Amino acid sequence: MTVLQEQSSPADARELINTEEFAAVTATVSRANPDMKQETAERIVADALAFTAAGAVYPMARLRPSRIVDEGWHALILNTRVYERLCTRLGRFVHHVPEPGDPSRHDASELARTQAMIRQAGYTTHADLWRPPTDRTILVAANCEHSPPPPEGACEAGDCSNTGPN
Repeated sequence: MTVLQEQSSPADARELINTEEFAAVTATVSRANPDMKQETAERIVADALAFTAAGAVYPMARLRPSRIVDEGWHALILNTRVYERLCTRLGRFVHHVPEPGDPSRHDASELARTQAMIRQAGYTTHADLWRPPTDRTILVAANCEHSPPPPEGACEAGDCSNTGPN
């Protein structure tokens, strides 16, 4: 499956994996966050799928998931066979390079740019899942941020301006 960059109406990111896979990934989010509503876990997984698809379409764009969407990305990655099949369908493996969370490095424009790139890739996002890392409206277990390679997992010479936390 190839992700289309130009679509007349947004694609449903849930269709990137089958129903059983979606249920398994959602269950992983729910196990990590036992007080979370099922519908919230499903929306998180849907946005993580859209984020991963955009990362495959725009590999050099330095996209950042929100702290909440990162929870869904973690769940995808933990379901390794699902994630491998997803990335194969997308035509590119989307790497996860986490670092400890640091809200002082947050740049709201990075989350807005990532959402715009997801829309450009043909998907939608749920705005309430893309809040700053200090927002605790939706509590999740994930607490990391992502720096692009090279070098993997570190900022170049202390320049973390474009690697804002989730």
